Parts: sequence; structure tokens; C-alpha cells
Amino acid sequence: METAIKNNAQQYVDDVFTKLKKKNAHQPEFLQAAEEIFLSLVPVFEKNPKYMEHNILDRLVEPDRIISFRVAWQDDQNQVQVNRGYRVQYNNVIGPYKGGLRFHPTVDESIMKFLAFEQIFKNALTGQAIGGGKGGSDFNPKGKSDAEIMRFCQAFMTELYRYIGPDVDVPAGDIGVGAREVGYMWGQYKRIRGAYEAGVLTGKKPGFGGSLARTEATGYGLIYFVEEMLREEKDSFLNKKVVVSGSGNVAIYAIEKAQHFGAHVVACSDSSGYIYDPEGIDLKLVKEIKEVRGERIKAYVNERPNATYSEGCENIWSIPCDIALPCATQNEIDGDQARLLIANGVHVVAEGANMPSNLDAINEFLNAGVFFGPGKAANAGGVAVSALEMAQNSGRTYWSFQEVDEKLHSIMKAIYKESSEAAKQHGFEGNLVIGSNIAGFIKVANGMLVEGVY
Repeated sequence: METAIKNNAQQYVDDVFTKLKKKNAHQPEFLQAAEEIFLSLVPVFEKNPKYMEHNILDRLVEPDRIISFRVAWQDDQNQVQVNRGYRVQYNNVIGPYKGGLRFHPTVDESIMKFLAFEQIFKNALTGQAIGGGKGGSDFNPKGKSDAEIMRFCQAFMTELYRYIGPDVDVPAGDIGVGAREVGYMWGQYKRIRGAYEAGVLTGKKPGFGGSLARTEATGYGLIYFVEEMLREEKDSFLNKKVVVSGSGNVAIYAIEKAQHFGAHVVACSDSSGYIYDPEGIDLKLVKEIKEVRGERIKAYVNERPNATYSEGCENIWSIPCDIALPCATQNEIDGDQARLLIANGVHVVAEGANMPSNLDAINEFLNAGVFFGPGKAANAGGVAVSALEMAQNSGRTYWSFQEVDEKLHSIMKAIYKESSEAAKQHGFEGNLVIGSNIAGFIKVANGMLVEGVY
């Protein structure tokens, strides 16, 4: 009987994924994200055949809706430019759709769907009342003037506003979208709606509806999650050699908190290349270069003579380290890079970006006994604090940095515990990939059972 149930569960997952591949053959990132989750769910269906009876997986992988729209805006030469905008509203069984907006030339429907699909489970893990969504545009803010970015954001919101709301869909920032861009969109939304609906967007500036600690949240949350991973093995960050990819908010504040815990962070990067500083990254200098001067990371070596700069980003993972924190973008670690990290003695890998390790890399880490923290759990701190911003907006209140940081720390500890326990309960102790997928899925699936089909 048990064998029959197991076979049925595997067949069910295989059949749904085969159908999904046929429908979405042109969307590799989305299929990659779906496959990684699907591989974890067979034990869930074995224990809970009711999910198969109600065809939960087939229902879950199809977004509630995908909105695609034209964004026409005027550049500084008074020429009309056209970009494409997206909003994928994937699942709102737990709460209003919640997920960032990404402005980057690589944005397409596949990337939007992969990010939104991941967001369902990430948001469920936070314990907050938020569903999964994502959006953005193939607009590239690099090299654009403030006025051009403002006009684009206003044009983008003019198309998007009718699909969002504090109790409907709450966008936030992501790559290419920070407090400045959120502010421009927020202003346009207020003009159009003629109302102050603060909870419609998160990532606003503190003092203007935003939350303290939101800028730091993803990076700090990542380190709090790794802290729990290390505590599981009666270890800590103290004197650990750490490599961090990226130099945006996630990377900068992951470095800051890791250094606070006594880690020796030796490398970080941007899209052009990476720096290696054997004496330890001078975070004050990195912040000045990236946040104040807006320069490329290679400017770092001009003021740190013992540091080196290398063109290209992939070789950052050739630097021996105890802990690797990919915080840049999707698929930055493949199987070869994972094997190199393993050969050089990496002990912990935790994802600060969304899906930075491909399936080959994840399998290499797990098979080698590397403690691996998947992004949907490890980088959930950003959206967790976005939900805390929503709560502050709803209550017309404003919490201190310490209050928000303490809540963030508690949320990340709870995510680790829940993911770890789910893995153990389903026979995969220590596998946080399976554990976080299962824990997030069960919350959403149970909500879908309560709601019924129609």
C-alpha cells in the first residue's frame, strides 16, 4: 500500500511537471524554479493524498493572472521610448499579492514568473499575511538621469495602478528599484487615486510611510538565518572566512552584519568584476564607492593597495572560504563553481539573491554535505520587513530600528526552525531546500483546500 501511494505521488508530480514544461517550454527560469520545488514535494503527497485529490499542485503552478502592458515615456531629448511592464499575481490565498518590482533589461515573462512563484513560498514562510507576486520592466535605469527615471516610474505606475491596492497587491523594490523609484511611483499613485493609501507600496523612505531597517533587512536577515545554521552545529561566524557576491543592499548589509558577528569577509563584486582583500573588506569604503560616489567596485583597489580586482564575476567562487553568500543575481553559481567551492573547503552556502545557484550546483552542495540555505528561506528578511511596513501603515504607527530588527531576527529564527523541522518530519533531516519548500507549500495548500476550487 505504501509503495502504491509513493508511486502515485511521484507519478502525480511527474505528470504535472510534464504538462508545465509543454505549456512553458520557452521559459527556462520559470521551469528551473518549478522543478526545484517539485523535486521536494513527493513526500508531502505521500503523507497527504488529499492534495492530489484536490489537484493542488496543478492549480498552484498556474498564476492567478499575468498583466503585461506598454510603458511609453519621454527621455531628456524629448524622444518617446517604449518598454514593456509586467505584474504576475500568482497566489493570494494567505494575503494580498506581495513582491518586488525589478527594472532590468533581462526582465521578461519567464523571469517574472520564476520570481513570483518563489515569492509564494518565501512569503508563506515569513508567517505574515502576504501572498506571492512579482513585477517589473525591461527598462534599464543605468545611465538615465533622475528626470528620466522619474518620468518612466510615473508612466509605469499610470499603467499599473488599476491592478494594485493595500488589500489587493502590494509591490516593493527589487533590482533597479530603490526608495527613489518607489517614491516616484508612490507619488504618481496618490495623484491618480486622490487618496493616501500608504500600504499600496513598500520600500518607501522612512518618515514618508517607509519602515526603518527595510534597507538592511535582506542582508541582515540572511546573516540571522546563517547564524541559526551555524548554531545548529554549535558554531558561529567568529573568524570565519566569508565570500559575498554583489555590492548592492543585500551584499552590503550582509557584510555589515557578518563583520558585526566577527566574520572575516574578504570579497565582494558588481556586474563588472570582483575585489579580493585578504585583510578584510573595508565596508565603509565599499559604501562610499557604491552608495555615495556611484562608481564601479574596481575603484576599491585605488585606496586599498593590498586588494586586487579581477574582471568578470564567476571566479569570485575560486576564493577559498568557510561561508559563501551569493547575493548578486540568479544562476551565478553552476556545478563547476560549486565543485570548486567544495574543493576549497566551503562549509556553508546561503543564498541572499533569488535562485543564484542552479540545480546542478545545489545537488553538488547537498551531496558533498555542505550546509545549504536556499533563497526562499535565507533571503526572506526583505519581504518580512516589507510586511512589517504594511502593518505600520495600517496602524498609522512607526516602529524604531531596534523594534523592527528584533522582529526580523525572530522571523528568521522561526523560518529556520520551521524549515528544519519540516525536513526532519519528512525524512530529509538537514536538507533545508526540501524543508523550506515543504513548509511553504503546506501553508499555501491548506489555504487552497479551505477556499475550495471556484
